[in-house]
Amino acid sequence: MTLPPEFALIAQHFRPLAGPGALDLSDDAALLTPPPGRELVLAADAMVAGVHFLPDDSPGNIARKLLRTNLSDLAAMGAQPLGYLLTVSLPRETPPDWLQGFAAGLAADQHEFGLRVLGGDTTSTAGPVSLSLTIIGHVAPGTALRRNGARAGDELWVSGTVGDGTLGLSVALGERAGDAAGHLADRYRIPRPRMALGQGLVGLAHAAMDVSDGLVQDLGHLCRASGCGAVLEAVLVPLSPAAAAVLAAEPALLRRVLTGGDDYELLFAAPPGAAAGIAALAAATGTTATRIGRFVAGDPLVTVLDGQGAPMTLSQEGWSHF
Repeated sequence: MTLPPEFALIAQHFRPLAGPGALDLSDDAALLTPPPGRELVLAADAMVAGVHFLPDDSPGNIARKLLRTNLSDLAAMGAQPLGYLLTVSLPRETPPDWLQGFAAGLAADQHEFGLRVLGGDTTSTAGPVSLSLTIIGHVAPGTALRRNGARAGDELWVSGTVGDGTLGLSVALGERAGDAAGHLADRYRIPRPRMALGQGLVGLAHAAMDVSDGLVQDLGHLCRASGCGAVLEAVLVPLSPAAAAVLAAEPALLRRVLTGGDDYELLFAAPPGAAAGIAALAAATGTTATRIGRFVAGDPLVTVLDGQGAPMTLSQEGWSHF
């Protein structure tokens, strides 16, 4: 018996990606048994062509960005990945090789990060490509990093480098040159979820979240959840050599670096005595962690200081869909 087109598509592109709990993608739902003594961590993100990725981005990179942005949410809570559910809505005229490339991107990252697809849905749409992924991870009970644990006196840290994503978008759009090695555009298209660092921060950091909508805006979310304020020192914010070169030529772009999205680094609060442990963890996990400010008592407001210690005025704090 010939499979209906939708089921043939699933069998060709997604069944090879399925894990044991997916039941060969032949049932209405998956069966999932968490590892013994662990609790589940779940998050979901959507991506739409023209909003979260460029229409001419390769399907493999789109798939990797979709999976990695969700993995970054797990990293921010110190969780280990287990599996994911996927919804794909495509225009009917989407060529078959688009799905082949998309599935190949998922397969590459499934291998790298150690998880499998458990199920999902495929639909057609009259609009742009629309994607949604629900990630499932696990942590030891009561150990998940939250946004609400920062305290006055804690130090403010960030992993990796900041600003590559937003500057990379401007490069990809043709608005800016100066990225001959392709580092900035690559950072925009393919995030680096800090899985090992996030897992190592459990018991070391008081609070954490990932930076997806802009450093200042996401720090504000952390402050509101924790009920305290923060002072961010702009000169301490770590930059990649490529981003530093752009800012050297256009210093006014510092505000864009502080408020632009798509970094997917970890922003976290830790007590002053944790600095040595954080440095050792960063070295062991192959990334960097930089102290960029401190948490203070008072209203949940973010104060950004320039190189002279004066407050900076920002026209916006970060990305918003509305």
